[in-house]
Amino acid sequence: MQKYIIILALITMSCKGQNEKPKSTEKSTPEIIKTSEFELIKPENQKGLLILFPCFPCDADNTLNEFKISEISVKNGFSVLAMNLNELLFLKPKEKQKLAEQLTKIVSEYDLPKKNIFVGGFSSGGNVSLTICDYLVKTKSQIQPKGVFIVDSPVDLLGLYRTAEKNLKLNFSESSVAESKWIKEMLDSEFGNPENGIANYELKSPFTLETQNIENLKGLEKLKIRFYTEPDLKWWKEHAKNDYKDLNAFYIQKLSEQLKTEFGKNNVELIKTENRGYRKNGERHPHSWSIVNEKDLVNWMTK
Repeated sequence: MQKYIIILALITMSCKGQNEKPKSTEKSTPEIIKTSEFELIKPENQKGLLILFPCFPCDADNTLNEFKISEISVKNGFSVLAMNLNELLFLKPKEKQKLAEQLTKIVSEYDLPKKNIFVGGFSSGGNVSLTICDYLVKTKSQIQPKGVFIVDSPVDLLGLYRTAEKNLKLNFSESSVAESKWIKEMLDSEFGNPENGIANYELKSPFTLETQNIENLKGLEKLKIRFYTEPDLKWWKEHAKNDYKDLNAFYIQKLSEQLKTEFGKNNVELIKTENRGYRKNGERHPHSWSIVNEKDLVNWMTK
């Protein structure tokens, strides 16, 4: 009797299978490609592309470890292209051209979307993001970004120089002095001492508050723009004895105000966060990828 029950069950299952298609419970696994230039996470059905630039000493691996954006981006059909391009506070003309050609080649070679492209970066990577988006628009590149965002970036290089000078005079902490010494020496070498003129700073810096100069960002007028920063003055006072006017947050706010005046308020957003800045190792630091709410960012990209 048991034998007939088993046979009947198998026949029933077989007939059911002919009439109904089985429902797949497997999730589509994104394709992951790693090269010396980038790391690419590519979903099966692409609706857009997110390009990320790292902080000055960082790389693609650091970006994707500190910034948990990949999974939610892929779920929403966005490929994530994390670049290894680093150690740049600004882009020279030839560097802009080379980067634009590199991105165009990657998009073509790996069959990435040419629409719904968003670009973002942390710290110096934000400067690169702003600058390359401006260049792509102005040169009418095959790649046309729809939006750009930055995460606590030093958008005013002249302001960065002034803060470095102040920190060296304060001589408050070893880390602050070491970083400020490096910044001052690098900018002295690239642009010269501002006491002798600021033309070189205006030429390369995304923004120069002292002269309200946004010439290097005029190409962003029709793009969606987001500025993220966490102006934790208490933390900066404790660790570097900095005032608000010494922070990236101050210059980002001023840039946001300037762009809203020039471009209109609809496409420019300044997002100030509180107590979100933590590194992956648990270290509290307002200068971190983690100040960005990934879900909210993707919602902004998909609107």
